[in-house]
Amino acid sequence: MDVFKPNRTLLNPKFEGYKLDPVLQEELVARFPLQFKPTQATVSGKSPLSFQEVQSRITHNHLTICAESGSALYVDSSFNVILVNIDAATITPSFRAVFELPISIQSDDIQLPHREYPSAAFISSTTALVSDGHGVLYALKLADDAHAEALGTFSLPPPSSPFRIHTANALSSTVIFAILSSRSYESNPEPGSQSKGLRRQTSATFDIWGVKIGLKSSTISGTQEMEVLWHRCGQDVPIYTAFVKSLGASLLIGGSAFQETDTVAIPAYEPSPDEMAPIPRADEKFDVDAPEPPKPPPYSWTQTTDSITMAIPLPSSTPKSTIKVIFSPQTLTIHVDYEVPSSVPIPRYSTKKLWDGISASTSYWTWDREAEHSFGLLTLYLDKQHEGTKWSQVFASAGNSGDVEVLETLDPSELWHVREALEKYTTSLRDGDDASGLGLGRGVPSLAEGELDMEVDETVGRRAFLSWVGDNGADPEWWRNPEQVPFQLLSTPVPGFGDAHVSVIVKNNLDGTVHLLDTENAHAWSHTSTYSALSFVLASKQDTRFTFHSSNAVFAFEGGIRDRGGNVYVYRSASPTAKWAKQAILKVGDGYGGSLLGVGGHQVGGSTTVLLCLAEEELVLIKNP
Repeated sequence: MDVFKPNRTLLNPKFEGYKLDPVLQEELVARFPLQFKPTQATVSGKSPLSFQEVQSRITHNHLTICAESGSALYVDSSFNVILVNIDAATITPSFRAVFELPISIQSDDIQLPHREYPSAAFISSTTALVSDGHGVLYALKLADDAHAEALGTFSLPPPSSPFRIHTANALSSTVIFAILSSRSYESNPEPGSQSKGLRRQTSATFDIWGVKIGLKSSTISGTQEMEVLWHRCGQDVPIYTAFVKSLGASLLIGGSAFQETDTVAIPAYEPSPDEMAPIPRADEKFDVDAPEPPKPPPYSWTQTTDSITMAIPLPSSTPKSTIKVIFSPQTLTIHVDYEVPSSVPIPRYSTKKLWDGISASTSYWTWDREAEHSFGLLTLYLDKQHEGTKWSQVFASAGNSGDVEVLETLDPSELWHVREALEKYTTSLRDGDDASGLGLGRGVPSLAEGELDMEVDETVGRRAFLSWVGDNGADPEWWRNPEQVPFQLLSTPVPGFGDAHVSVIVKNNLDGTVHLLDTENAHAWSHTSTYSALSFVLASKQDTRFTFHSSNAVFAFEGGIRDRGGNVYVYRSASPTAKWAKQAILKVGDGYGGSLLGVGGHQVGGSTTVLLCLAEEELVLIKNP
């Protein structure tokens, strides 16, 4: 079933690219230090996290936005619930600790399930749900100038596990529907050790819960069990969830389909490299011995306007006394009088003519053994005789009469990759291993590995499946997707902006197509606009933590680290006939605020759009991005 059908009239095959829209950082970005600091550290058991859990925690949004009031919530490192309000006149935040979550004590002697990050969801401007990450949910009544009142504490039915709140909606003034997720653990571990039950699982599965929470006007003592309306399971944590009241159903988008618990899901099978078999082309034979892998070049080199740097890998056991290098204005001599059993011959150059002249008196060489490697590096630093002259090769005869032509390494930081390439080459010769790891024969890629674009845009975004769950826990009558066709999810709505509408951006070749859900007809995802070449530009981002969209822009946020703050890349929407669109780059992290942990947005005062970016040490506000 093709859910996201593109409208060809909204595609732009003549689109050429994005032009930089210069914006004043000082006018748009403001930073405010945090008194109450969040953390992305967790206190967990001794068993390792699964890949899905790690990925989910990296993209976990620690900031929760109230679409009604624009207030925000987060939980700091001391388990205080912090309420953030933005002053409409000055666009400045205020912070207030409104509730203190009890801290669970975890013993090192008992292997407990991994706790989740604390999470929250607004029901209204005065009511919120907060999970402590240990398996307890608190319903809080928020007041303007006082501490929040706990309307009740709740947990899942036993055996309960730590869970995360994904979304929550009011069904009435006293009834709340929420979607939660938790990792699934074996309910009946072997007697004598709880840790055995946790460790025996080789692959992680996750429970998705639709629960009903009843609130009363008076404070309820004791922890109550939430009423489970439905229960699904899958191989991943949901990426995006929404409850559509008009349809009486919940939308789940994640890295796997979410099946009913009595349905046995067929796990995806990934063949090992030994099981992969290429499809033969005409006149192609696979019953012959694989050819010997191509040898890496004997050296690598790079240049500046006034020098040449040349790196030659040699066995790390080579004594420095056996290395003889002679510089002359027009030639270079390199002799290594050391014999070692090796499948790679040691380079030897005798008065070999250089491509251009050098200054012999100021040129020099170094020998770095690199004992932890099987090859060291002999590095030559040649001063150009004619400054500003660009060399095409190191040697004048390169490419002629059988002489090896070695292309320049344009990125100086990759000059030393020649050693790693040679080590992989000799290992594959000795062991017969497939150095590529893909079962495609022996050998390794050339020295240009990492510089080639290996269709990286094909894997941009996250592979996702779409599931619908009715109020009774079954698939709605209008939803049948037995094939479970995956799609590449590029973006979800900015929290706080997109709460009124359900929309996603999916990959369509190089583009990103925006699809809006018709809340009266779940079969209708309308293609409303296109961000041309969006998947192509997103593929170049290596540290993207969040990708969200509003009605007129896509925001790609880098996570950032303490000594290097991250950016947000803003891609503006454009008409289907425009050849160019605008993009802007804003510095979110300044290198001192720590990693980005959460993002949300709101219209302040009805005219100013504000993005709230929660980092480890500061809150960053971006006005009218």
